[in-house]
Amino acid sequence: MVKIVGIGGSLRPDSYTHMALGLAAQRVEALGAEVEILDLRQMQLPFCDGGKEYPDYPDVQRLQDTVSSADGLILATPEYHGGVSGVLKNALDLMSFTQLSDKVTGLISVLGGQPNSNALNEMRLIMRWVHGWVIPQQISIGQAWKAFSPEGKLLDEKLSQRFDEFAQSLVENTRKLRGIN
Repeated sequence: MVKIVGIGGSLRPDSYTHMALGLAAQRVEALGAEVEILDLRQMQLPFCDGGKEYPDYPDVQRLQDTVSSADGLILATPEYHGGVSGVLKNALDLMSFTQLSDKVTGLISVLGGQPNSNALNEMRLIMRWVHGWVIPQQISIGQAWKAFSPEGKLLDEKLSQRFDEFAQSLVENTRKLRGIN
């Protein structure tokens, strides 16, 4: 069975990023994959100082172990000042090639303004640098405050279809690239 770990790079309590990550996780699970979400809002992670061990922060080891055991990732971030959130970047910096190499990865960005691909491109660069595999399907949700109903459902059918295509691609490519039947 394909195992996917989702990481959301927002610390907001009612985060559109986490709504989008949750929707992607549901779609991936519906295709038979196992999904675990690592909620950075509930983890105690230090700022990365370039070290390899953080014995005073057991959540660093939990992050590393959980990602190590995954076949693929969903990385979701709000776009802040044209890039990835500091929280997601720090979490990625607390890991290395050991955890991230060969992970098949799907990318989601959420913006208050017009959709673009700045944060997506930055995440793509990061994952390429650590030898991860990023699927071509990606999701950028602009004007997020208009994209979701109060219950957290997508209001745009085309966006909903993109989530389906994203999930399908992530599961299929993870199976292929990781050799899972």
